[in-house]
Amino acid sequence: MTTLFISDLHLCEERPNISALFSRFMSEVAPGAEALYILGDLFEHWLGDDQLDHDPLARDIAAQLATLAGHGTEIFFMHGNRDFVVGPRFAREAGLTLLADPTSLTVGSDRFLLLHGDTLCTDDVAYQKFRAQVRNPAWQAVALAKPYAEREQIARSIRQRSDVEKSIKAEAIMDVNPSAVAAAFAEHQYPVMIHGHTHRPAKHEVTVDGHDCTRWVLQDWHDFGGYLAMSGPQNTLSAHLIGAAAS
Repeated sequence: MTTLFISDLHLCEERPNISALFSRFMSEVAPGAEALYILGDLFEHWLGDDQLDHDPLARDIAAQLATLAGHGTEIFFMHGNRDFVVGPRFAREAGLTLLADPTSLTVGSDRFLLLHGDTLCTDDVAYQKFRAQVRNPAWQAVALAKPYAEREQIARSIRQRSDVEKSIKAEAIMDVNPSAVAAAFAEHQYPVMIHGHTHRPAKHEVTVDGHDCTRWVLQDWHDFGGYLAMSGPQNTLSAHLIGAAAS
């Protein structure tokens, strides 16, 4: 059986090509998989689970996931920095289980550490302060109590501010901090690490405290669709592209 990992699709109405690529993934790649792990930023933005009442794309994505779950694939979802208020209603309608960040996964004798990845970007101090604010349950309760239209305006403002900040930040600041990576490996006893967020897909081999460690960064879905597959008795990991997104 195969286990699949994806992240950073940033699905939204403004990017129908990526939505089409996701549908292709769901019809051609995901069926028959034992499990699918979505490690954050499935959506470009999530305004609360009542987005299902306002957004046809959100309903369609939930329906596609529910169909896959109905055929026996376990689906797990970890919040990203864009969809951090995905809640129990979406989980129920999509047939998936919400995961904490980070989450430890054991398959046979192999251990894995799953993260969205933003907690590793500790050099971006301003972002880490913002993350702490929006992950606060009290802040979320106040935000979700606002009318849906107001939340849309707030989300647009946050995205615009984020785009401006990214344009002036040094690239290194927005990547993982090596010390934060080493600390995560050590804290969790040197598992294989899998995460997204940075949009820098790669396989990294590092040595931490004398241990040979592997860190996989998942493919973002900007120009291509991509996923990490784990299969076989040795739990072999391999990265795959599923094609370019048509313009």
